[in-house]
Amino acid sequence: MSESSAEAVGTAVTTAAASVADVPSGGWRRATGVAGVAIGVLATGAAAGVAIERMTVGRGMRKKARLALDSTGPYGSLRGTPGKAYAEDGTELYYEVDDVDPDPDAAPTRRRRLFGRRAPAPVTVVFSHGYCLSQDSWHFQRAALKGVVRAVYWDQRSHGRSARGAAQAERGEPVTIDQLGQDLKAVIDAAAPEGPIVLVGHSMGGMTVMALADRYPGLIRERVVGVALVGTSPGRLGEVNFGLPVAGVNAVRRVLPGVLKALGQRAELVEKGRRATADLFAGIIKRYSFAARDVDPAVARFAERMIESTPIDVVAEYYPAFNEHDKTGALAHFAALPVLVLAGVKDLITPSEHSEAIAALLPDAELVLVQDAGHLVILEHPEVVTDRLTDLLARTGVVPAPTTVGGCDPASS
Repeated sequence: MSESSAEAVGTAVTTAAASVADVPSGGWRRATGVAGVAIGVLATGAAAGVAIERMTVGRGMRKKARLALDSTGPYGSLRGTPGKAYAEDGTELYYEVDDVDPDPDAAPTRRRRLFGRRAPAPVTVVFSHGYCLSQDSWHFQRAALKGVVRAVYWDQRSHGRSARGAAQAERGEPVTIDQLGQDLKAVIDAAAPEGPIVLVGHSMGGMTVMALADRYPGLIRERVVGVALVGTSPGRLGEVNFGLPVAGVNAVRRVLPGVLKALGQRAELVEKGRRATADLFAGIIKRYSFAARDVDPAVARFAERMIESTPIDVVAEYYPAFNEHDKTGALAHFAALPVLVLAGVKDLITPSEHSEAIAALLPDAELVLVQDAGHLVILEHPEVVTDRLTDLLARTGVVPAPTTVGGCDPASS
């Protein structure tokens, strides 16, 4: 992006801040349209503006295309056995369990307990999703691993099918990454109370895994047998420039806290403005989620649908937590474990340098940098992610080394 584009973006967001922070009540309809630009940026996890390419297809045709993709795309359709866990503040956390399919060729056996012992609990792979996403973001990995391993997929507080964070909705408390780590512990206690665990986290989900290790090192030492950190960061997110020149980044950071605070207080009106700027929103999501130009339109729409379903007040209350996030010290708890660190080289949200920093602190970890990939590498290059994740599971003994998992073809899911 050029310097002039960055300055234009900074001006636009500054204007949004002024519009939101100081307008008469009758002017909110005009202000929300401008504010929608800032909302779209934040909803992709980017504290920055972006220049959008000129769109040449009519708005009506684009709307019809989105509806068609929504009705035909298989993404996010996989379901498991539902369950509920409860966070320390009472928030209801929704999760689903995919169990291992029984071997149809295996001869039936009679299980009996000898001297009070029972068969050991199976290994459980626990997946934690990123900011403004949901458990459905693991669609391709879930399709490939379904029936092969016991897996738990959960929605972070105020995301997906989980309830609105009680501490936030009832007491106005800010979200913290530490709180997310405690939420993950509650899900593990409910869905996998015993047996070995493999922790897999993407973006904010990776930070959640680090927070779990920081708060519950005994759990990591006693039960965790492997860790995968995808497109995430140990800290210093306040230094990320999101692909913008310094001038553009500084302009956005200067006004963003005020914009968010005001937008969160006018959620209903802002959501209307957000829907009105759906085309712009789609362009921003594609820019900050994917690196390849030829990404499947149905996949891009799937990502857009997850992100746009996150209410603006949730977007706002989560944002400050990322600047405060620093779990570099927690990585030491993974030092003795098989670890996969994977990132897209063109990730503008959590740059691959952050994954390299994690790997530098875990010299025995496998570092995988996917060349033509952005932040949503789990959707953009699912075959690479699934291949390396399967290898991690083989190294931890969850699956036999020669195990072949299902493909990433949507038709197979």
